[in-house]
Amino acid sequence: MAFNSFGRVLTLTTFGESHGPAIGCVIDGFPPGMEISAEEIRSELMRRATGQSRWTSQRKEAEDVQILSGVFEGKTTGSPIALLIHNTDARSKDYSKIADQFRPGHADYTYHHKYGIRDYRGGGRSSARETAMRVAAGALARKYLKDKLGVEITGWLGQLGELVCDQQFDPAVIDNNPFFCPDEARVPDLEDYMKKLWKSGDSVGALVKARATGVPVGLGSPVYAKLDGDLAAAMMSINATKGVEIGAGFASVAQKGTEHRDEITPGGFESNHAGGVLGGISTGQPVECAVAFKPTSSLRLPGKTVDIRGEPVEIVTTGRHDPCVGIRAVPIVEAMLALVIMDHYLLDRAQCGDVPEQAPRIPT
Repeated sequence: MAFNSFGRVLTLTTFGESHGPAIGCVIDGFPPGMEISAEEIRSELMRRATGQSRWTSQRKEAEDVQILSGVFEGKTTGSPIALLIHNTDARSKDYSKIADQFRPGHADYTYHHKYGIRDYRGGGRSSARETAMRVAAGALARKYLKDKLGVEITGWLGQLGELVCDQQFDPAVIDNNPFFCPDEARVPDLEDYMKKLWKSGDSVGALVKARATGVPVGLGSPVYAKLDGDLAAAMMSINATKGVEIGAGFASVAQKGTEHRDEITPGGFESNHAGGVLGGISTGQPVECAVAFKPTSSLRLPGKTVDIRGEPVEIVTTGRHDPCVGIRAVPIVEAMLALVIMDHYLLDRAQCGDVPEQAPRIPT
């Protein structure tokens, strides 16, 4: 059984490999009538793309997305939307020397044992190249949510290695630097850190945060379709993710109940430790999550592994790789947040579209 599809009402199926001729996706269940263009989708793709700064992989893909179906005269038709992007800058020869070796920290070993065959060129299907299609689909979901509900989604780099990036928060500067950092004064520190990291040949992890404002009350369903449960699953499906927090997340361990509970007044909630979700259902507050990304495992520094015969070997991964995959993960996290919220909006509309407005409605 294949597991390359995501969502309940709005479904996304992706296909393609890192070094194959193309990657693509099919989006099913998208409502008709929304205006969309290939250039709008590409603008989101370029936020995620490699080669945009010296701090990411220097693979430079054109990201010229083609809309093959589901859009007519510039509007969605309600039929499946098929998107395709040709890979234009893959260098498969970079992996020829390690074709018979398992890269530590990668999916090489597990793919080998599960399928009996693997595409060693950049990891094939396990490559983060697949996430370009999530961003493409997310571009449609983000526009729909903004136009239909006024939902705004913002992602940013919260931490790179030991450097906290969002003690000062200005959303206006997030897209004005290569780190998606909301604190302009912190950018020089990040550049210095990355220079030293690049010189050393090592890598580091990152924390990406995202927030959706304007989310209506009532999205999510008990028990196995909780909004936060689906958010966690969506974020964990992104390559290199090792942890997900909703709201206060792991910090709630040290909180007292009197601190953590989000007390309610006629004027609104007094805090949002729950991250905008109670009982798996949205409260109308901002939906907030944080995603921890591990350090890149493809390194030019020698490491220990075994080959396909089980013999010990020293491995060095050449080619073009991100010293911190979390930097480019910001648009991916935003896309998955948008896709989950839109899917739950359509699911709620199908089941509870006839439920009238309930009182009291607490201001957010």
